[in-house]
Amino acid sequence: METRNLRKERIGVVRSNKMDKSIVVAEVKKQKHPMYGKFVLKTKKYVAHDEKNECNEGDTVRIMETRPLSKSKNWRLVEIIERAK
Repeated sequence: METRNLRKERIGVVRSNKMDKSIVVAEVKKQKHPMYGKFVLKTKKYVAHDEKNECNEGDTVRIMETRPLSKSKNWRLVEIIERAK
């Protein structure tokens, strides 16, 4: 029996939940500038599947890679780590 590869996981903040069963999750990381040494914020956005429409903007969530669910959606919601205040 073949074993399945480990799926990528990301933790980010929900930027938008205006779509039906979809959320936009932004992963922000600090990266040091190679020449100047200053830290620069880099943002990567993912469109993730939220089956029950339970996320709100500002929630911290964990998403996992999955098969393509639409043109831009190949991540799904695993859990809500922290609700927005």
